Amino acid sequence: MNIQENISLKPFNTFGIDKKARFFIQATSENDILQALEKAKELNLPLIILGGGSNILLTKDLNAIVLKIEINGIQLVKETDEEVFVEVGAGENWHEFVLHCIKNEWAGVENLSLIPGTVGASPMQNIGAYGIEIKEVFHCLKAINRITGREEIFFWEDCRFGYRESVFKNDLKDQYIITKVEFKLKKKPTFHTEYGAIAHTLEEMNITELSIKSISDAVIKIRQSKLPDPKVIGNAGSFFKNPTISVDRFEKIKSNYPMVPGFPNDEGVKIPAAWLIEQSGWKGKTFGKIGVHKLQPLVLVNYGGGDGKEIAELSKQIQASIEEKFGILLHAEVNFL
Repeated sequence: MNIQENISLKPFNTFGIDKKARFFIQATSENDILQALEKAKELNLPLIILGGGSNILLTKDLNAIVLKIEINGIQLVKETDEEVFVEVGAGENWHEFVLHCIKNEWAGVENLSLIPGTVGASPMQNIGAYGIEIKEVFHCLKAINRITGREEIFFWEDCRFGYRESVFKNDLKDQYIITKVEFKLKKKPTFHTEYGAIAHTLEEMNITELSIKSISDAVIKIRQSKLPDPKVIGNAGSFFKNPTISVDRFEKIKSNYPMVPGFPNDEGVKIPAAWLIEQSGWKGKTFGKIGVHKLQPLVLVNYGGGDGKEIAELSKQIQASIEEKFGILLHAEVNFL
């Protein structure tokens, strides 16, 4: 296990924020994780887990051991006439895994193409896009208990998935380190084209015969047209969760804004946070080296040299203005460190 000191985390977070970690370890095996846990105890320092760095906002230097999970590997565990069970290392790049599934004609994750980050973060966040969430293809995961050092298995019901939520973001936060995730994918696809602009994009692409590859290509085209590439402009994708409000509150908003989009669910009506942000006048605004993206107001950006504290403050101002205007409190998807 190689421990580096005073390492800049700029290459390891998609916002491109230049903050340092007192110690930095890259874990390629479960044994590296166990050694890092021991080192954290020895030095009496927090152990912060880092995957793809696509869901964090660094606001300060970290007096901690930052452990970057780089456990790789994709293995076909078993298959039936209808399904395949695939175990994936937590450090695998999520989009590369999706492309691997498409190449092997394993269906279920094609709508989740081009989502940044690693496989290990996918069940923690219950990532989702274009009508699909991880919970629909998740089978189980393996994780190391930070206290005991033992590997434990969590099945679907153990994870308590919610909208961009799981037990690992709530009751078990910072108690486990995910090492591998097993997915249950289908040999015969069920196509989901009803959400967003997928159907329209497929039509533009002159696709007449659906396949998981064509849907993936459409999703990639949509995302690239709306979302900035973190390699070009620093960002963490969607900064806020889409809020769900009561039917009564939605109707009140609709009386003032007849064109407000709303998607009914079990808890009420979900409103796109991007719409709320745009209606509040934030879309395309710049503040020095940071701002709100000109095409997708749900994305806060670092144009280069921006500071995490500035982005955090901007997010608070956006939250305050939307709460004042609509009576809705937006919650950040991004984790502040």
